[in-house]
Order: sequence, then structure tokens, then C-alpha cells
Amino acid sequence: MMSTSSPEAVKKLLENMQTDLRSLSMECKKKFPPVKEAAESGIVKIKTIAARNTDILAALKENSSEVVQPFLMGCGTKEPKITQLCLAAIQRLMSHEVVSEAAAGNIINMLWQLMENGLEELKLLQTVLVLLTTNTVVHDEVLSKAIVLCFRLHFTKDNITNNTAAATVRQVVTVVFERMVAEDERFKGIVEQPPPVQGNTNRRSVSTLRPSAKDAYMLFQDLCQLVNADAPYWLVGMTEMTRTFGLELLESVLNDFPGVFLQHQEFSFLLKERVCPLVIKLFSPNIKFRQGSSSAASPAPVEKPYFPICMRLLRVVSVLIKHFYSLLVTECEIFLSLLVKFLDGEKPQWLRAVAVESVHRLCVQPHLLRSFCQSYDMKQHSTKVFRDIVNALGSFIQSLFIVPNVGNAAAKTQNVINIPFGTAQGGPGTGGVSGTLTTQAAFEYRGTWIPLMTVSVQGSAKATYLEMLDKVEPPSIPEGYAMSVAFSALLDLVRGITSMIERELAVEEEAAAEFREAHPDQEWKPQPAHLVWEEMVSACWCGLLAALSLLLDASTDETATENILKAELTMASLCGRLGLVTPRDAFITAICKASLPPHYALTVLSSNTANLSSKAYSIQGQSVQIISPSSESHQQVVAVGQPLTAQPQGTVVLTAKNIQCMRTLLNLAHCHGAVLGTSWQLVLATLQHLVWILGLKPGVGGALKPGRAVEGPSTVLTTAVMTDLPVISNILSRLFESSQYLDDVSLHHLINALCSLSLEAMEMAYGNNKEPSLFAVAKLLETGLVNMDRIEILWRPLTGHLLEVCQHPNSRMREWGAEALTALIKAGLAYKHDPPLAQNQRLQLLLLNPLKELSNVLHADIRQKQLECVLQILQSQGDSLGPGWPLVLGVIGAIRNDQGAPCCLQLVVTDFLPTMPCTCLQIVVDVAGSFGLQNQELNISLTSIGLLWNISDYFFQRGEAITQELEREEEALQKQAQERGETLNRPFHPAPPFDCLWLCLYAKLGELCVDPRPAVRKSAGQTLFSTIAAHGTLLQQPTWHIVVWKVLFQLLDCVRTSSTTADKEKIESGGGNILIHHSRDTAEKQWAETWVLTLAGVARIFNTRRYLLQQLGDFFEAWEVLLNHIQSAALSKNNEVSLAALKSFQEILQIVTPVKDSDKAGDALAAMGVPPVLIDPLSASGPGRPLVRSDSLVERLTRYNGAELQAPPPGEESALEDSALWWSAWNTWYRTGTDSTRPPSGPTEKLSFIPSQPFLTALIQIFPALYQHIKANFSMEDLKKLGVILHGAVSVPISSDASPFILPSYTEAVLTSLQEAVLTALDVLQKAICVGPENLQVMYPAIFEQLLLFVEFSCKPPQYGRMETKHVANAKYNQAEWVALNYVPFAERSLEVVVDLYHKTACHKAVINEKVLQNIIKTLRMPLGLKYACPSESTWKLAVSSLLKVLSIGLPVARQHASSGKFDTMWPELANAFEDFLFTKSTPPDNLSIQEFQKNEAIDVEVVQLISTEILPFANFIPKDFVGQIMTMLNKGSIHSQSPSFTEAEIDVRMREDFSKVCFETLLQFSFSNKVSTPQEGYISRMALSVLLKRSQDVLRRYVEDERLSGRCPLPRQQVTEIIFVLKAISTLMDSLKKTQPENVDGNTWAQVIALYPTLVECITCSSSEVSSALKEALGPFKDFMQPPVSKVQNGES
Repeated sequence: MMSTSSPEAVKKLLENMQTDLRSLSMECKKKFPPVKEAAESGIVKIKTIAARNTDILAALKENSSEVVQPFLMGCGTKEPKITQLCLAAIQRLMSHEVVSEAAAGNIINMLWQLMENGLEELKLLQTVLVLLTTNTVVHDEVLSKAIVLCFRLHFTKDNITNNTAAATVRQVVTVVFERMVAEDERFKGIVEQPPPVQGNTNRRSVSTLRPSAKDAYMLFQDLCQLVNADAPYWLVGMTEMTRTFGLELLESVLNDFPGVFLQHQEFSFLLKERVCPLVIKLFSPNIKFRQGSSSAASPAPVEKPYFPICMRLLRVVSVLIKHFYSLLVTECEIFLSLLVKFLDGEKPQWLRAVAVESVHRLCVQPHLLRSFCQSYDMKQHSTKVFRDIVNALGSFIQSLFIVPNVGNAAAKTQNVINIPFGTAQGGPGTGGVSGTLTTQAAFEYRGTWIPLMTVSVQGSAKATYLEMLDKVEPPSIPEGYAMSVAFSALLDLVRGITSMIERELAVEEEAAAEFREAHPDQEWKPQPAHLVWEEMVSACWCGLLAALSLLLDASTDETATENILKAELTMASLCGRLGLVTPRDAFITAICKASLPPHYALTVLSSNTANLSSKAYSIQGQSVQIISPSSESHQQVVAVGQPLTAQPQGTVVLTAKNIQCMRTLLNLAHCHGAVLGTSWQLVLATLQHLVWILGLKPGVGGALKPGRAVEGPSTVLTTAVMTDLPVISNILSRLFESSQYLDDVSLHHLINALCSLSLEAMEMAYGNNKEPSLFAVAKLLETGLVNMDRIEILWRPLTGHLLEVCQHPNSRMREWGAEALTALIKAGLAYKHDPPLAQNQRLQLLLLNPLKELSNVLHADIRQKQLECVLQILQSQGDSLGPGWPLVLGVIGAIRNDQGAPCCLQLVVTDFLPTMPCTCLQIVVDVAGSFGLQNQELNISLTSIGLLWNISDYFFQRGEAITQELEREEEALQKQAQERGETLNRPFHPAPPFDCLWLCLYAKLGELCVDPRPAVRKSAGQTLFSTIAAHGTLLQQPTWHIVVWKVLFQLLDCVRTSSTTADKEKIESGGGNILIHHSRDTAEKQWAETWVLTLAGVARIFNTRRYLLQQLGDFFEAWEVLLNHIQSAALSKNNEVSLAALKSFQEILQIVTPVKDSDKAGDALAAMGVPPVLIDPLSASGPGRPLVRSDSLVERLTRYNGAELQAPPPGEESALEDSALWWSAWNTWYRTGTDSTRPPSGPTEKLSFIPSQPFLTALIQIFPALYQHIKANFSMEDLKKLGVILHGAVSVPISSDASPFILPSYTEAVLTSLQEAVLTALDVLQKAICVGPENLQVMYPAIFEQLLLFVEFSCKPPQYGRMETKHVANAKYNQAEWVALNYVPFAERSLEVVVDLYHKTACHKAVINEKVLQNIIKTLRMPLGLKYACPSESTWKLAVSSLLKVLSIGLPVARQHASSGKFDTMWPELANAFEDFLFTKSTPPDNLSIQEFQKNEAIDVEVVQLISTEILPFANFIPKDFVGQIMTMLNKGSIHSQSPSFTEAEIDVRMREDFSKVCFETLLQFSFSNKVSTPQEGYISRMALSVLLKRSQDVLRRYVEDERLSGRCPLPRQQVTEIIFVLKAISTLMDSLKKTQPENVDGNTWAQVIALYPTLVECITCSSSEVSSALKEALGPFKDFMQPPVSKVQNGES
């Protein structure tokens, strides 16, 4: 569109004007000539102007009065057509702004006339509008006149005019103020000094205002006057006015031009002085009004304009508050208080509705609210306006539920007023035709149902009733409208405040952060704004909470619920951020309560509400309670579950709303955890209960999973909630994961809350075995896991609490406590900390500490968990534990009673020894030792002993590395100790550190060697000795000193003590299924085994390490101690121990048996189980492990000992010979022997201990080896001692139950090993004497004496004290307790030895001097005399043969020394021996066979032959008495005295004919062949012969007589035998006489012989053929007597 000033526009204007004037002229031609003329002159005028002026418009404006004149006149005609034309033309002029002020005045006046005439009213309005809007020429009275004109038109009867005028008035008013704004704009920056103000009148200020401002001022002032029903000052000519219109105009001006009032004092003054009082005055009827009372007449001219005026007043108030709050602080306080009052329940519904709308308008302006708070609430003695507003809203909402709706009846019916709200307005049950219920959003509380409508978009207060400017009657308010607005207002209030404060907080926090960066040393001071925020929250929270809780409880709509929860949530979070604990907790409590079933008993919450309800507060006398949730919610039940209480109760239900609240709670915790602080307690307690009711149970890592309800089918979940559960569970986990973003303080709050929750759960789980709530424990675990990066700050409270949980009596509780604790420890160790754990020893120990603490908990299941944890730590972190090892090992040690613990230890020993610091090795040893010592489980002990062996092996293989590391460590410690001025204190201190490690190991094994359990002792003992044997080479020499004295001997002492005091009670077989062998069925017997092992072990070490030990200074003392131990063991009253002691004794003595050939030595030692270490230094190694090492053992020994310490070369045993040692050994042997073989004195009781055969055997077997080393100084004294022991040993009887094993059956002639040993001992001695120097030979007799004692045993077994022994043949094993041995074989063997020895030594001086031969004979007399009465037949036979052998050697010696008289006493002994033997008193046994008898006779014959060859021929060297005795004996033998008991068949044999014959012969030979040296001798022979012959004569005669008398009867057998013998004797005699030289035979004898002849002849008649043949032989020799002899006859021949 072209501009009005462009040339074309101007041209057009001129043309149009001319056209208008022409038209006017035409119209008025007839009726109004003056007008016509004016018009025509006007045309001329215009043309003139156009022609003369370049600036045509300016010229026109100058002349406008004239130009306009024709048109004004035209209007004056009052002709409609003309008037319209003129008005149009005037408007055209106006629109081109060519109207001057004067012209405008004229135009207005003209319009006024038209108005008064009621003409063209709409056109008038249009013209006024154009005039005022196109230019600013109209001022002052003209302007006021124009405005009044419009007002006047507004009150016409015509509706259209009315409305148009109203619109025009509004526009005009606006124009007036716009002009002023424009004017201010123009003068901006020009500061005027206003003239001083005189007086204080209403009009005073006009003079100071510029023109447009002045117009505006006058207009506004009059508007106030009009509304107040006063006369206007400026708008002269007003006839009527309505308050409603006036209020609307005031409102629009205030709303559209706030700047005017704020910038100009004059206008501010108007506001204060005019507008506010006016409003307050107008409000009064409403204030006084009570619903239901008839009110007084209104002061206003119109009747009761309650609704329209009140509503407009409220609008004005809203504007005033909104824009001029800062000017009208006091006034606003009044307005706001009024507003609050209007919400009162006693006010009419419509009033409450518009009031609530007004409040809503305020609520969407948070900054305004903040100003209220600053101006009122924070000032002393001022109304707490902000608080009251919020509280009023709260009360309002409550009143809606409580007060019955007494509004107009119309409000109850539907569709009275059709306001397009967002929701259908049906009450409950209003259904469609189909009868389906449309669920409508609503609130329901205690039977009051209030629908919820969509009233405005969030954050804007779109009012409904405040906009009803056309209504005069109060409208009917639909049910639920007021509630809906109030609800929106609440939400907007919360949203506005919180977002405003949070924005400002964020800014402030940023500033604070920057400040801290810039000035780290200074403290940041919070800004004053803080106080305002806090005050705002403090002022509003109670009311908000009251209203929100109530609404939350009453809400039936998910969205509404969501909004309420969101509001509570944001408030809680804001309070938290501002540090307002009470309100924060209150909001959180509200959410918590809403999450739980109604009336759910939860102490944390109830205590909190109690605090709140005590803070009831009033709003101008109205009390507001915090309403607690009601139970009658018409909510959908989605879950039924068990309440979490100590006492089982019924079930509780959860509704969808509970779940919704729960999610809000989760959201709160998740997003605002940092500000929760102590209210974590509330949140978590509630969540715990919900989780419990929903049946969520903790799973791996602490996450909660839907679990089966443990308590049976009490938990019922709908599908709706089932699908929700995983989500809830997930959020729960995320909530705790997000704890990693909390700051340290908040995190501590969270942990504390969880701990106290857990404590409650623990309290609840006491004393019953119900499933406990594990929520807190599970979540502590989750929290710990996600905060690993700063675990230090929460570790102590976290683990401290979990440790308490681990001690809980409820097993599930414990299980989870342990689960959580161990999971945390494992995670902590596995986490990649910065710096890594390896460099942060403190943290590592901190992490491991709770694992150690767990050891104090005694429950088995905890032990199990602890164990698994240790195992897993070992498997995953074993290599990197480093300084944590002592702790881990400590833990393993503490849990040693558990089955699995050895696995851990085993793992450590097998896999981790190389990775741990060497300083921990000692701890490993201690732990393994403590495992061994635990007494719950034998297998554990045994395993741990095995581990100790493995450890020792490891030490051995890594010796050098360990040594270096330990020595470094030692230096460091030494340094520290010196700095502190202390001495270094560690076990076995002077020894080097590596040796100390060994010593600790040995000491531990030593402790185990005296464990109460035999199996452990055995195993430990074997291990100790094996490891010392295998690895002892590594020790330095001084350390051996400690090993010997502190380890080995100490061990021996303990074992000895325990063994000697052990219980002899029989141990019942353990557990029924384990049988204990009878050899181990008492503690004593079991200890015996240990003693045996220990002694053997120590002895073996002494044996194998002899060269090393001898380097130690006190080897002799050690040797003595060892021998002492051996002796006490040998003398212990236990066969096993005593025997073993001797074996050990043997072992240490065999060490240096001279071995020239190293192979033999190896075999011998190996046979004894001694590793051949010293024989070949390069072959030594541990059991079963070849040592692959470059350096030989010898080198290592050298390295460790510094000295050259090598095994001496073979053949130089002298280096180690030390006679003191051997004599010490001999003394031990002697004491042992003496004590063990000494027979019991006094009457024996059953209990007396009798040494066993193997023991005695071993004892005696030691002697030969020992003797080799002491023979040089072995004296007679010693020999006697030995004799006593040997004799004692042999005399010891055997217990009857052992006899079948030791004794040969009686018939076998076998020696027991003991007897063999005794003889061997004597044999060794005798051989030694034999090769020894002369002085040794004096010992021979003693040896003979000893042997002869033994020989006597054959007939007279030894007595052992006064002990009853039975002969073995008679012993029924069960009757006799002790059985004497069969000593015969032993005695016989001794006899053989005697004979042998005598053979060798007969000529020795000592043997001769000590009358050995006599003793031998004396000893032999006993068996010889007993003959058949000997216990064994062999004995006397051996005795005879021995006697013969001995005599064959001894007699020549005796003859040789006859003169010395040394043998004088022997002869009588010998004669007696012969006598006893040949004429024994014992009869041969009846069952003796003929062959046997003949053999025995042959022996007798041998003896006689010995006499004839060895004795009689040398009679001249032999004492005469002896020869006489011999002769008597022979004589006796030659005469056969018959034994009457023979059977006839045996007689000829039994008569010992050969014997008699030999006796005879010898007698005769001795009688006749010897030259008789003395008459006496000859006499003896002759006498013997004559006796013989006489006797023969008698026998023969008697026989002949008897034969004759007997007739046919045979004679008795004996007599026949006798006669036959006599006959044979005669024939023998005859033979002898023939052989003897005749001069030797006495004549007398011959006579006697010949005298026999007749008697013989008489016998011829005998009937017995035997006699006859004997007779024949007897008579034969008589042929030699058939001629008398000639003298000089030589041998019967002349």
C-alpha cells in the first residue's frame, strides 16, 4: 500500500477531496444552499493550496479548519446521506493527518452534536477512533470530550452500538496510554528537573507531566472516580457508568501499561491512593458475606453485583500483584490475605472457584512467590503470606473432601453450564448406553468422590470463571472443578518453586566451584539467596505435604498419582539439597507410607510422622492436620504377601498405587541419593519391606530376584506385578550401582542406613528360624561392589557390620553375611586399584582383615565360606598377595579345624611358596604345624605333616635364594633395631635366618611328635627324622648344636616322660568299626611306639651325622645324654621300647665298625634304613628326590661350615675312635644288662616285669661289637660283670604265651637265639684272649667257670628269683604263666665249647693253676651220675664223650704236673665220676631197645678202655688211693649182679657181658701184667681174683643142686643166666691167665682155678642147651692144665 505522503497519494487525496466536495455541493444544492456554497468555495480553496504549495499536506493541515468546514456544515444538516458522506470525507482527511488541532476540536464538537441527536452512532465511533489513532492533535478537553462521547454511546439502548462503543472506549483508553508511552520514549534520556511539589492534593502532579502523560493521568484518575461512583474531574459530560466496565478498563490499563505506573511517581501515587483503597472497599461485601445469610444492599447503584464485580476485582488484584507488587507491598499483603479468605469453606462456591483460579495465577509465578516470601514471611511481625497461601490451598483441598457440597442445586445436575473441560463430567456410575463404566480420573476419600478435570496446561493458569465477563449471575460450578484447579495450582507451585531454586542453586554451585578453584584456601560463603530458598521451603512444606499426602491417598488415577509423587519427590530432593532435614524426611516418609499397605506397622515411619503431626499449624484459626492415609482405597490389588515382622501375622496386600509409589521411591533414591542423608534409613526400610512382601530374594552379587515365597503360598502376585518385578529388581540394583556417583558423606549415610536396617532384620531373626530379610545385607554387598574405587572409606563400617551378621544364630542370615563379606573381599582383591594393591600394602591388609576376623566366628557354615573364600583368593590372587600373605596364612591357620582348610594350605605349599616373601615361610611352617596340632580331625593332622615335609623340600631346593632374601631382611631389621637401641628378637636368634627357618620347622615337627594321637606322632616323627637326614647338610655347624639339644633331646625327654606316665587302661575300639590291634590297645602301648620311633630317629642322626656332630664341642655330653635315653628306654617295662632301644644302641655302635670295603658298609647301613650319606658324599639326596645340583654335598658342607669337613678316608677310624665314648657305652650296656637281668627279689607278684627273649638276645648281641672298642682295657672285673649279666639273661624264663614262638618243641635240640648270643659273646672274648697279650690269659678260667655254670643247666635249670616256673614239657600254656626254657641244648653246646676251649688251653698256666680240669670233671659228675635220670638222654652221652676228650688232653698235663700237687684234688673227683657213671643208681627206661642198650654198653666199655689205656699204665704217677678206687670199680664191674626185672629174651644182653668182660680183662691185665710195685697192690689184685673165683664156685654148685632137684622142670631164667655168666667169666679168666706172664700169677690163684674143674664137670648133665654151650667154652681152656707144668715154662710152652 502506498504511503499517505507519496506524490501519488497526495494527488489522489486532492482528487478525492474535490470529488467529495462536488458530491456535497450536489446533495445540498436544493435543501441546503449555504452548504453547497461552502463546498464550492472549498473546491477553489483546495485547488489554490495545491497550486501554491510544494508541501501540499502541510498547507492543507494549516488550512484544515477551512477545508473541513464544508463537511462540518454538511453534518450539521442531520441528513443521513449527507452526514455519512461528510463523515467519510473527514475520516479521509484524518487518515492523511491533515487535521489541525483546531479542526479536530471542531470535528469533535460536531460529532458530539450528532451523538446528542442520536445520529450515525457507529460512524461517529469510527470517526472518533480514526481521529484519535491517526494523530495526536487531540488533547485535554477535546480528548476528554471525545472519550465521554464514546462512553455515552456505550450506554445507548442499541446493543450493537453498545458493544461497538465499549470496544471503542477500550481502544481509546489504550491509545491515550500508548501516546504517553511514545512520548516517554521520545524524551528518554532527557532528564528534567521536576518543579517542586506544593501541597499534597490530587491534582498537584498534573503540572509536572508532559501533555500525553497528563491526558493519561486525567483519564486514569477519572476511571477510578467513576468506579468509586464519584464524579469525574476530567471526563465532563458523563451521564452513566457501570462498575464492571470501569473495573475492566482499570484492569486493562494496569495490565497493558505497567511501566507507566512504575516509572512515574504521579501514577504510582494514583495506584496507592486511589486504586488500592477502591479495591479494598469494593471487596468488603464479599468479605462480610456468609453463605446462606441475606446480605445488605450493595453500596453500588446496581443491585448485588457479587459475581461480576468480585470476579473483576480479583482480576484487578491479580494484575496489581503481578505488576506492582514492589510498589504495593502492604496493599498486596491485604489483597493476598483476602484472597486466602475467599477460599474459605463458608464462601459461595463460585467465589471459592474464582479465588482458587486467582491463587492458581499466583502459583505459576515462582519469582513472585519468592518476593512474597522475602517481603512477608521473612519479615518480623508480618503475615506469613506465602505460607498462608500454600496452607489455604491445602485446607481448601481438605475442605472439599470434608465439607458436603452445598452449592446451588443446579451444580448437582448435569449440563447446566457447558464448559468444555477435558473430561466427561459424569459422577461415579454414569455410564454410556452400553453400561460400560468409563473410568474417570478422580479423587476419592472416605466416601467423597471428586472427579478430576483437565483445567489448564501445566505451568499456565488458564482461568474459566475469571473470564466470564458477560455473566451477571454466578455460574454453577461443576463438581470437581475447584479441586482440579487447586490440584493444578499445587503442582504448578511445586514445579515453579523447585525449578527456580534448582536453577539458581546450579548457578551458585558453579560459582562456588570456580571460587574454590581460584581460592582453595578460603571458605565459600553461601549467598543470602540461600536464606530465601530455605524460608520458602520451610514456609510451604507443611501445607504442601498435607495436601499432597491427602491427594495421593485419594487419587484413583495413575497420572494424577504420578504427578503427586513427582511433586513430593522434587520437594524431597530440594529439601535435601538445601539441607532441610525435617521437611526432606517428611516428604520421603509420605512416599514411603504410600508405598506400603495401609496401617502397615513400620516403626521408622511412624516415629517420623509423630514428629510431624505435633507440628500442626493453623491458617487463621483453621487447623490443618496431616491426614494419614485411609485404608478404603478402591485400588486394584496387585500383590498379596507376608508382612516383614518378627511375629508371623496374616497377609498384606499391595495395590498398583503402592507399586507406583515404590517406583517413585526407587527413583528418588536413584536420582537424588546424594541429598538423602539420614533419610536413606526411611527409604531403605520401606524398600526392604516391599521387597519382602513381593517375595524378592537376593541372588549372586546381592541383586534381588523374584524368589519362591519361602513361607508357603502366602505370596500371591498378579501377572501385572509379575512383569513389573524384573524391572523393579533391576531398578533396585541400579539404585545401588548409582551409589558410585554419591559423594563420600552420602555414601556413608547410605551404608549406615543399610547397617541399621540390617541390625533390625537381625533383631527380628533372633530366636526363630523364619526366613530373615536379607535385603540390607544384599544391598550392602551391591554397594560395596560398585564403590571399589574408594573402598577404603566404607570398608570398616561395611565389613564390621557384615561380621556381626556372620555371628547371627539364624543360618540364612549368617550364610548371606558370609556370602557378602567374602564376595567383597574377593572383589576388593581382584579390583584394579590405583595404585595397585602390590604397592598399597595398607589397603591390601585392610581388605584382608575381615577375612581374619571371620575366624572368631565359631559357626561351621561360616568356616566353610571363609574357606571357600581363601581358596578362591589363593586361586585368583595367590601370585600377587605379597605382604598380604601373613594375614591369609593367619586365616588359614585359624580355620584349621575344618575339613577343607588343608586344601588351602596344600595349595599354598604346592603352588605359592615361591611367590610369597621368604619372611612368610616361617608363618607357613607355623600354620602347617597348627593344623597338625588341631585335634578334631586326624586326617588333617596327617596331611599337614605331609605338607611340612613338602615345605622342607622346598627350603632345600631353594636354599640359596631364600638365604639371600632372609639375610637382606635380617640386615634391615638389624638396622632398625639398632636405631631404636633394641636387640633383635626372633626365635633361635644367634643362628643365621635360614637356619632359624629350619629350626622352626624342626620345632614344629617336634611338637607334633608328642601329639596325643599315635598316628600323628608316628607320621611327625618319621617326617622330622627324614627331613633332618635329607636336608640337615644345609645347616651351619653351630645350628646343629641347637638341633641336637633343643630339638632332638628335648623331644626325647618329652616322649620319655609321656611314655612313662601314659595310661595303662585299655582303649575301647573307637566308634565300633575301627578295631585296635591288641599291641596298641592302651595309651601306654601307643606311646611305646612313639618312643621307639623317636629314639631310633635320634640314634640314626647320631649315626649318619657323626662326623659333623663330633666337630661340636660337647659331643661327649650329647653322647652321654643319648646313652642315658637308650638306657632308660631299654629298662622301660615295655618289651617293644626296650628292644628298640637296644636296636638304636646297636645302631650307634655300628657306626664305626671297621669297614675297609665301602660297599659292604653301604649295604649294612642301608639294611638298617640309614641313608648312606657319609659313605659316599655325592649320592646323598632327600627321600625319592634326585638332587640335580651342580655343587656336591661336600662342597655345600664346606660352604656352610667354613671348615674343611669331609668324611675321613676308609681305614682311619682312629680319627673318630674315642675310648671315652666307648667306655661310656659299655657302662650303659652294663647298667642296662644288670638291671634288666636281675631276678626279682622277694615273692613275685604277677605284675613283675620279665624282659623278653628278643630283648635279652639283642642286649647280648651288642656286646661283641662293643667289646671290639673296649678290649684294650677290658679287665677281669669287667669280665665278672659280663658273666653276671650272661648268667642272668640265660636264666630269664619265657612267658607262656610267647613260648610256642620261641621254644623249639622239646625233642628238637636247638638253641634259642639268646643262648646263641651268649655263647657268641663268650666266643668273641675267648678269641680276643687267644690273640691278645699274655696278661689276658688269666681270663680263661673265668670263661671256663662261666661255661661250666651253663653246662650244669642240663641237669639243674637255673632259678629266676623265686619265680614259679613249670617245666616246658608239663606246661599247658594256659596254666603256667612262665615257662623255663629247655636248657639241655644250651648246656650241651656250652659243654662242646668247654671241650674245644680246653683243647686249646689245657697247658696254659692259668688253666692249670685254677684247676680247670678238676672243675670240668666236677661239673660233668652230675650228668654222668644221673645217666638215665638226666632230662635228656643226649646229655650223659655228651658228658661221657666230653669227659673222654678232656681227659685225653688233660691227663697227660696232669701227669706232667704231678709233682706240683696242682692236680691232687682232681683224682678223687675223677674216681667218683667214674664210679657214679659206671654204676649208676638210675635204671634204664623200660622201653629201651636192645640196640640202644648195646650202644650204651659200648660207651661204658669205652670208659673202661680209657682207664686201661690212660690211667692204669701210669699208675706210678697217680695217687695210690685213686688206683685202689679204680681196681675196686673194675672188680665190681667184672662180677655181674643180676637185675631181677629182665625178661628172658633180654637177659643175655642186659647183663652187660661185654662190659664185665672188659672190666675183667682190664682187671686181670692190671693184676697180672704189671710188675707189682708194692705188696699192697698185688694183694688188692689177688684178693679181687680169689673173691671172684670163690663166688664162681658157689654159683656153680648151687646150680647143679637146683638142676638135680628140679627134675624135668626148667630152672628160673635168672638162675640160668647167672650160671651162663659165671661160665663165661671163667673162660675169660682162663684166657687172661694164659696171656699173663706166669710169674705174675700167684700160685694160690692157680689152685683156685683148678679147683673149679670138678664142679664144671658136674654141670654137664644140665638140660639147658645154652648152659651146655657156655660150659663147653669154659671147659675148653682146661686142656692146658692136662700136664703139670715144668718150671721155666715160657708162656705155657716148655
